[in-house]
Amino acid sequence: METASGLGEKSKLFFSEVGEISYFAGRFFKEAVKPPFEFKELLHQCYKMGNRSMLLVVVTGFILGLVFTLQSRPTLMEFGAESWMPSMVGISIVREIGPVIIALICAGKIGSGIGAELGSMRVTEQIDAMEVSGTNPFKYLVVTRIMAATLMLPLLIVMGDAIALIGSAIVEHLKGEVSYLLYFNQVIDAITFTDLIPATIKSFFFGFAIGLIGCYKGYYCSKGTVGVGEASNSAVVYSSMLLFFIDFIAVFVADIFF
Repeated sequence: METASGLGEKSKLFFSEVGEISYFAGRFFKEAVKPPFEFKELLHQCYKMGNRSMLLVVVTGFILGLVFTLQSRPTLMEFGAESWMPSMVGISIVREIGPVIIALICAGKIGSGIGAELGSMRVTEQIDAMEVSGTNPFKYLVVTRIMAATLMLPLLIVMGDAIALIGSAIVEHLKGEVSYLLYFNQVIDAITFTDLIPATIKSFFFGFAIGLIGCYKGYYCSKGTVGVGEASNSAVVYSSMLLFFIDFIAVFVADIFF
C-alpha cells in the first residue's frame, strides 16, 4: 500500500512538472513574438554557446569518426564489404549518431551552463531586481537563451558531423589506403536529402529542448547554493532524457514521410 502511494505521489509530481514545463514553453512562444526584441543579447548568447562549445564538439566529432570506423572495419572485412565503409559511416553519422551524440554533449555543456547561470541569478535575487526595475527578465534571460540554443545546435551538429567524417577518412586512408577524394565522393553519393532533412529538422528541436529545460530549471531554482547545483544537474538529466524521446519521435515520423 505504501509502495502504491509513493508511486502515485511520484507520478503526480512528474505530470505536474510536465505541465509546468509546457506552460513555460507556451510563455516562451508568447514572449518571443512580442516586441521589443533583444537582438543584441541574442547575438551575445549565440556567440557564447557556439564559441564555448566549438572545441568540445570538434574533439568529440573527431574521436567519434575514428572509433566508429575502427570498430566497424573488421566486421566489414570479414564479409569483403570494406568498400561500403564510406557510405555506411556517412549515412550513420549524418542521420543518427552525429546529431544524438553532439546534442548530448551540448546538453551537458550548454544545458548545465544555462541552469547554473540563471540559478545563480535567481539565488542572488538579480532576477527579482530586474522585475522591480521594470525590465522583463523572462524575455531578456529566457527567450534569448532558448532561441540561441535552437539556432546554434544545428550548426554545431553540422560541424561535428563534418569533423567525424574527416576522422573516418583518416582511418580509411591509413588502414585501407583509400584516397580522401574517393572517400568523400562515396560519402556524397550515398547521402541524400532524405538523410539530411530529418536530421536537420530534429537538430532544431534538440536545441530547443536543451535551452528550454536549462532555462526552466535555472529560472525556478530554489533558494541557496545547493539549489544551483541541483538546477544544473537536473537540467542535464532532463534535457538528455528529452533528447532521446525527441529522437524516437523524429525517427518514427521520418520513417512515415521519408
